[in-house]
Amino acid sequence: MPNRPLKFIISGGGTGGHIYPAIAIANEIKRLHPNAEILFVGAKGRMEMTRVPEAGYKIIGLWISGLQRRLTLDNLSFPLKVISSIRSSYKIIKEFNPDAVVGVGGYASGPLLYAATKLEIPTLIQEQNSHAGITNKLLANKVDRICVAYDSMYKFFPNAKIVMTGNPVRQDIIELAGKREEAMTFFGLNPERKTFLVIGGSLGARTLNQATEKDLQKIQQSGYNLIWQTGKLFIPTAEAAVKEYAKDQFFASDFIKRMDLAYAAADVVISRAGALSISELCLAQKPSVLVPSPNVAEDHQTKNAMALVQKEAAVLVKDVEAGETLWDTAIALANDEDKQQQLSHNIGLLAKPHAAQTIVQELLKLIR
Repeated sequence: MPNRPLKFIISGGGTGGHIYPAIAIANEIKRLHPNAEILFVGAKGRMEMTRVPEAGYKIIGLWISGLQRRLTLDNLSFPLKVISSIRSSYKIIKEFNPDAVVGVGGYASGPLLYAATKLEIPTLIQEQNSHAGITNKLLANKVDRICVAYDSMYKFFPNAKIVMTGNPVRQDIIELAGKREEAMTFFGLNPERKTFLVIGGSLGARTLNQATEKDLQKIQQSGYNLIWQTGKLFIPTAEAAVKEYAKDQFFASDFIKRMDLAYAAADVVISRAGALSISELCLAQKPSVLVPSPNVAEDHQTKNAMALVQKEAAVLVKDVEAGETLWDTAIALANDEDKQQQLSHNIGLLAKPHAAQTIVQELLKLIR
């Protein structure tokens, strides 16, 4: 270990599912080594360029994006973007001179990690999903360590490099005890009622939003509160819809920064099945109805969800059926205390509260 402050680059992003694990890793590095220097590298125009500075870290953006499934101008410029981003990555690494580089998936992590491996800098990637992302699969043979959250990842990665760590999540979600009263005040909800929480990921989820808007009257008649995270595109529609109902029963927002309070308030959660969402639900030990997004590579959200359903740790509603059955299923679960206790117990068994610590320990081993 060098006799000076350690330096790390953390790269990746695109969605909260990549960004928040990256920030959790950075926070753990800072906890262990307060003088460490940490630089993030993301993709220009993506949400990490806002969220990372909000968390107190510096970030540099690369000119990079993913391949679209149809022919677009973006696809035509893709090779140029890759070459430009690799060149920029070499420059960033040589100027910053990190002791190790971490990739969390997403567009920016590919060029940055590729350059780091060529420069023989210790590298670690963190794969959140049960089905590996294309960037991480391409990097697998080049990096030194691969931290995963699901069994059977040897299907995608060299077994000797894999370490089972779980997904790192925000520390405040691990510490929910005693926050319910604060949560009800924060969201302006009636504390006498139980509460549904609807989360569609950091960008929102059209299916969950449309099903919720359609059944607002049904939710109101159930006697439960609703905390509804919509994403930016749907918030005008949601705000107009909830105006019809009591303010102390329905809360809608495009983005919830205090997710710890949202989980503390929730009795039943309705969620997409992104890896980060599932890791948070395991730690929060919340009875959940999962609606996997069909619009993701290799249908990995369904695989994520089934890993819980097979252990009787969550309820599954298919995306195509959500419009008709989602809220009947959720309300039935909310009225079944025994089922809630079973789901809560079983999902809690899958939690890995020390994931960030384990990943950082692996990172520090590479430096030693």
